[in-house]
Amino acid sequence: MTARSPGRRTAAAVAALAACLAVTATQAAATPGAGGGAPGRGEVTPATRFYVDPHSKAAKQAVADFRSGDFEDAANMAKLASWPQATWFTEGTPQEVRAGVNTLVRRAGAVHRTPVLVAYDVPGRDCSQYSSGGAASSAAYRQWIDAFAAGIGDRSAVVVVEPDGLALLPKDCGPATDPTGELTATRVADLAYAVKTLKARPHTAVYLDAGNVQWRAVGDIAQRLLDAGVQQADGFSLNVSNTHPTDHNARYGTWIAECMWYATVGPAPARGHTDWCASQYYSAAAPNDGTPGNSVDSADPATWRWTDAWFDQNAGTPPATALSHFVIDTSRNGRGAWTPEPGKYSGDPEPWCNAPGRGLGPRPTADTGVPLADAYLWIKVPGESDGSCTRGTGGTVDPEYGIVDPPAGAWWPDQVHGLARNAVPRLTFNR
Repeated sequence: MTARSPGRRTAAAVAALAACLAVTATQAAATPGAGGGAPGRGEVTPATRFYVDPHSKAAKQAVADFRSGDFEDAANMAKLASWPQATWFTEGTPQEVRAGVNTLVRRAGAVHRTPVLVAYDVPGRDCSQYSSGGAASSAAYRQWIDAFAAGIGDRSAVVVVEPDGLALLPKDCGPATDPTGELTATRVADLAYAVKTLKARPHTAVYLDAGNVQWRAVGDIAQRLLDAGVQQADGFSLNVSNTHPTDHNARYGTWIAECMWYATVGPAPARGHTDWCASQYYSAAAPNDGTPGNSVDSADPATWRWTDAWFDQNAGTPPATALSHFVIDTSRNGRGAWTPEPGKYSGDPEPWCNAPGRGLGPRPTADTGVPLADAYLWIKVPGESDGSCTRGTGGTVDPEYGIVDPPAGAWWPDQVHGLARNAVPRLTFNR
């Protein structure tokens, strides 16, 4: 294979950057009636078109790479910057969050696009781990949510509510964190308040986060969602900041939706019993005895036929209009989940944390072709670190990278370059 000359690489990078600007200009020139696709009643439809921030971190990285002579990465970053990504709001006073949200939705509305926002400020978030923080109290959080909603006003928006907030409740942080259960009850009430307040905006679609397919069992997360008022939302979100395959999460989300229906409006004996639902860990005809075909591998959908069979037998075919919908984060799942070599780590390998060798997944779209999946979104911003992962080694260096990873939320050029190079499908411009 003949190597491309520096001149040709430069020309390619210039062309890529020019194309990125053209995409942004096309969005900016959008006119009413030109298919802007904003959700008219606060819901996502296949016609919804999401906002691309022309000042994203990827766009800035494209310029930095070009100036440094890294033309291949500059071209990739220009392509990445042409796709919509979520904007996270993680702190600040009520006045600050209202102003920030208002600025974003106003810019998106000016070009007839729908922005994706993430509300991430619940008290005690992340069990004081890498992404710890949040509002100082329940009262402060509710004021912050009020301001968030006020910032949206009557414009179109999609809001993902508190990633990991339900899957990692205070009671899950350890026996000393919430011995009375008061903190957990407050968390659930705060999430319900956030859903109700945000959904009260006339053109806002709201998705309450539900973790991912390799976390809470179907019945467990279904009950948590019901407790936190998911019925008042447009649905729930899956796989935020994680790498599990899209189809795995789609099956998981469908089971959750069917379980909630089964336990609320399904057969009378099942009312209130999400705990009866089969899950991704379920084995029906035989115990997990290792016999091929008679055990469930929660990472292998080929063994999920027992779960499918349980829902077919017990839930039947629920009315599609009665089932909750969901969105899936595909920002890093192009190559699926990362599994370290057996025996490499004696402690927790933290497979969710800055997983090495991953790639961008399916492009953001509201036309998924999956009945209950409203959208594939890049909710986790590609290139933002999960935190200073240590793989349970007790040190400070991440042995997968040989460095101290950047703090949670910090921009990491090497990581975003890898995600772009490893994208599945191959990264192209958003046309």
